[in-house]
Amino acid sequence: MNASVSVELQELCFRYPHGGKDAPHTLEGVTLAVERGSLLAIIGHTGSGKSTLVQHLNALLKPSAGTVLIEGKNIHENKHAIREARFRVGLCFQYPEYQLFEETVEKDIAYGPKNMELPAGEIAARVHRAAGLVGLDAALLPKSPLELSGGEKRRAAVAGVVAMEPQVLVLDEPTAGLDPHGRGQMHAMIRRFRRETGRTVLLISHSMEDVAALADRVLVLDRGHAAMHGTPAQVFARAAELEAMGLSVPPVTRIFRLLREKGVNVPAEVFTVAQAEEAIRGLL
Repeated sequence: MNASVSVELQELCFRYPHGGKDAPHTLEGVTLAVERGSLLAIIGHTGSGKSTLVQHLNALLKPSAGTVLIEGKNIHENKHAIREARFRVGLCFQYPEYQLFEETVEKDIAYGPKNMELPAGEIAARVHRAAGLVGLDAALLPKSPLELSGGEKRRAAVAGVVAMEPQVLVLDEPTAGLDPHGRGQMHAMIRRFRRETGRTVLLISHSMEDVAALADRVLVLDRGHAAMHGTPAQVFARAAELEAMGLSVPPVTRIFRLLREKGVNVPAEVFTVAQAEEAIRGLL
């Protein structure tokens, strides 16, 4: 066991049972190691297996073959291991604000910790810590979730997962449907969570701007296979291959590629506005 690895997949395969024995695998032989404290972005076209993969991390799905290890432990070793995995890995699905159901924001955030059968004092402490981590004002806690703005609802829903203090936080399209201000707040929340907890984050996103801004590593899934795995610079440098899979690259990467095609001597591995600004200043 590598002590620095938080999530490990070994030859993971999965086929939905309703597809029949001749149906193709949704996941085929995915092997992956995610360093503790890192942020891995998972990208791929619709149907590539992204959501199926992350649902294996806390045993919502069981592999057809292969092994899932969280903090070095096989999560399917026994029933206790499965229960433990569901507290170690927090899944926040797309549009989680639709799952808010309690009378107050505070009660909603407390729902997970209560299921962990924690003492009342610890539950209250976790609610306030989680609200702080996601940038939710404490004055909002007594309010109904219906009174919150769209961005506040999203952060309240994430806080309900964060309050369980998982070792691994999985965010499925966390900026989907948000305006630029809400997107910026979500980016800040993810950075704050990582900085203050040191926990591992897995991010599913169709937004290459989000991936470029937040990820340490990127996993590209294509028809259930791990097609690429590397740093954002390494992955986005293979723009033609990504486009052949129906994916895009950050707009600034496309602009710099066009500049290079026109003979301008700019670097190929540019994928954020800050990198672009530095490169252009170098030219000037």
